[in-house]
Amino acid sequence: MSQETAQANGKQKPSNKQEPTDKRERFVYADDQLIEKPFNWSQLGRLFHYMKPYSKQMVPIVIVMMVLGTLTRLAIPALIIVAIDEAINPVQGEPSLQKLYQYAGMMIGLYIIQWLANTLRIRFTNIIGQRIIYDLRQDLFRHIQKLSFRFFDKRPAGSVLVRITNDVNALQDLFTNGVVNLMMDCVQLVGIVIILLVLNWKLGLAVMIVVPLMIIVSSSLRKRIRFAWQDVRIKQSRINSHLNESIQGIRVTQAYVQEKDNMDYFDHMNKDNMKSWDKASALNQGFGPVIEITAAFGTLILFWYGSFLIESNAIKIGVLVGFANYIGNFWDPINRLGQMYSQLLIAMASSERIFEFIDEKPTVAELGSAKSLQEINGAVSFDNIVFEYEKGRPALKGINLEVKAGQSIALVGHTGSGKSTIINLLCRFYDPVQGRVLIDGQDIRDVTIESLRSQVGIVLQDTFIFSGSIRDNIRYGRLSATDEEVELAAQAVNAHEFIMSLPDGYETQVEERGNILSMGQRQLLSFARALLADPRILILDEATASIDTETELKIQEALKTLLFGRTSFIIAHRLSTIRHADNIVVLDHGQIMEQGSHDELMRIKGIYQGLIEAQYRFLSA
Repeated sequence: MSQETAQANGKQKPSNKQEPTDKRERFVYADDQLIEKPFNWSQLGRLFHYMKPYSKQMVPIVIVMMVLGTLTRLAIPALIIVAIDEAINPVQGEPSLQKLYQYAGMMIGLYIIQWLANTLRIRFTNIIGQRIIYDLRQDLFRHIQKLSFRFFDKRPAGSVLVRITNDVNALQDLFTNGVVNLMMDCVQLVGIVIILLVLNWKLGLAVMIVVPLMIIVSSSLRKRIRFAWQDVRIKQSRINSHLNESIQGIRVTQAYVQEKDNMDYFDHMNKDNMKSWDKASALNQGFGPVIEITAAFGTLILFWYGSFLIESNAIKIGVLVGFANYIGNFWDPINRLGQMYSQLLIAMASSERIFEFIDEKPTVAELGSAKSLQEINGAVSFDNIVFEYEKGRPALKGINLEVKAGQSIALVGHTGSGKSTIINLLCRFYDPVQGRVLIDGQDIRDVTIESLRSQVGIVLQDTFIFSGSIRDNIRYGRLSATDEEVELAAQAVNAHEFIMSLPDGYETQVEERGNILSMGQRQLLSFARALLADPRILILDEATASIDTETELKIQEALKTLLFGRTSFIIAHRLSTIRHADNIVVLDHGQIMEQGSHDELMRIKGIYQGLIEAQYRFLSA
């Protein structure tokens, strides 16, 4: 594939950027930087918006179970107070074992209710949480599918993969347990505070005097924890990017004996990730000691001041024991809220990265008034096209080209001359900086992208084979095609013979990128796929480069059928394959230098003739 297509697929970095002197800088991408913004409450609301479709399910079951579980938890210490003051140590009369049994039975009943409520709550929150994660991942993947090539030019596949997997998974705990637990803990805290103030407002205020101190200390950790977890996500994203590249490039790594260097670099990244995780985890655990120290001071105040109140007959022993139970229940939700805040920070770090992608706008976008492109004849016009991948570095400079319907156009030139860029603009993978691309006289920016690309077929040199059967890979050109149509397409491009020689014929399973197939066999499948799609405009981008001479002769015969009646654009370094093109366009540094038939170009003895002679000398050497 030529330079422009490689760049369009994100596999080639712009050449004017200086390579980093330290290889450890290789994977620092623009989207892998800390997002130094204040805590975004509106974004949190946006995240919780995904809960809205399930609100009807949450209200009748989860919320009721949550309230029931919280009320029983609050009722048990109150029952202990009554049991002590009326059955164990009554002010008047003797202790009553019968009353104690009654209160014990009531407590057992409350514990059973609490267990049932919690079981149902957890079950339904897990179901709803998984559905929310499913919706979020679907939205993210659906949006990424619509983004333009420029988005993928500057991001490695692993970085994109991490957003859909790791970052979405990081929100799982928040939706399955976090939100409901937050509500439960808030209700429990409010209930405990009210009960303590009702039992004895002086003792209640005394034991809670340490709460403001705890809030001040813990709040100082918040920003540091948030950035620490963002850094963890970034490190994990870089690891995934490197893993993806290493696996895809394993043949090159082994061919150049770079395994040790690759392992050393991965070890460096892995250690960075471990250090970042250790730092974030240590900060996260800082909430625990703060809560424990605060709880210890609160307990000391309780027994010191509580003893004084008992001696002065202001409260009974049962109230002090009840206070101790309630205080224990008070610090537990405080501790969970601290952990919940840490969990929320982790979720925010991931959600910022997720919504950064969701908010990304396609650079190639449909107009609101875009109409469906009706069946075309295939006349193509490039009207004064100027295009640049990077600002200030034009890849095409004032391209004007008229192609009649049914014509075959060959694009030739040195690597980087702009051949594949013209194809990218025709498919509207990019939009020109200046000028227009027209099909049958209609600006392609005025039609829907789907209706345009459904009538343009493309066969690349680097054919992508999906995991699945041979039949499914061919049918990818038109999913509604019957088995018979698939086989007819394969026969037309001379692929049927080799397919039937495979163990299971058309049902033979191939792994990603079709490793069990030769390059030529993969290319034949791509031809069958393109033929099945039956496009009005067909693009062959170095499509015969990986095919041996004997197979190419068969392909040339098949191409006569494939190209008949279609407008075709052919890019080929092997110039013998384009001798019979209706018009050969010679490009150099983004400009059209020559065009005409093979014989016409040979007569003018220009660039094209030089390319032919250079290739002849190379083949003769």
